[in-house]
Amino acid sequence: MGFDPSTQGRLGQSLVEVSRLALGGGSLSGPLGAATPDVVDAIVARAWEHGIRFFDTAPLYGTGESERRLGRALSRWKPEEYVLATKVGRLLRPDARGATVPTFDFTYDGVMRSLDESLMRLRMTSVDVLHIHDPDDHWAEASDGAYMALDMLRSSGVVKAIGAGMNQAAMLERFANEVHLDAMLLAGRYTLLDHATSHSLMTTCMRKKIAIIIGGVYNSGILAGPVEGARYNYAPASAEWLDRARRLEAVCARHDVPLKAAALQFPLANPAVNTILTGVRSIEELDDNVTMAQVEIPDALWVDLRRDGLVEEWVPLQGGN
Repeated sequence: MGFDPSTQGRLGQSLVEVSRLALGGGSLSGPLGAATPDVVDAIVARAWEHGIRFFDTAPLYGTGESERRLGRALSRWKPEEYVLATKVGRLLRPDARGATVPTFDFTYDGVMRSLDESLMRLRMTSVDVLHIHDPDDHWAEASDGAYMALDMLRSSGVVKAIGAGMNQAAMLERFANEVHLDAMLLAGRYTLLDHATSHSLMTTCMRKKIAIIIGGVYNSGILAGPVEGARYNYAPASAEWLDRARRLEAVCARHDVPLKAAALQFPLANPAVNTILTGVRSIEELDDNVTMAQVEIPDALWVDLRRDGLVEEWVPLQGGN
């Protein structure tokens, strides 16, 4: 079965309602993403036509350009008509040569400055969701100063929900156990190809009613097409990962289902997962993702993936398989 990208769901225990398919801002900032602000305007307008109402960005993406472009694109609608998330943990500052570079700062004051600067780039007075962004080597500051700032912003109503976004499950689980977050953004670690490290996080978030937003469903591109030179986890895929992706593709082909459709729909069978976040560079890529979300997938495909050892036993699958 497929899913309707426009279906709304509650983000954890917050009052925020988000669409099942969200639009990520990482690829909206050029030069490798969407080419111009006009292209971003068109992508966001098409996302709106598809019923997508959840948009995600960060200062890191294009050193602020993603926020500037997304803010411009969303300006045609009222803020209460959509949900916007951005992130904290990096301030954009000039280096010795005068170039703008991201600088880690997970202090309380750094978070407040980051939000103020994001709002200026977005040309908005508020955002709905604020995430601590990739604090991998900064646990102490992130769990203290950054969390205190986000908790205060949530308590005072400046933001409606707070979370953390990372490419690893272990520290997200630590956040889940030690502080009170509404959502986790997990990129690349709960996918059809790579889900071995996320079992405990999923269980914890289910118990604590923390929403999980899944990013990186194509694992940097390998699940969009496991060909020679395909990328996995932001780097050229190893022979081992390429072989596994090709085995997945072969099972999908037996059932006449695109690998991309299985990859996009896989996470939502887990009740801990709230939303799928994808990045696109064009209207065509966005339309394709929406099509993949709606492909009817037979239960037998998931049964075969489990039988062939390509999906771990603990993972929930469509149809209860």
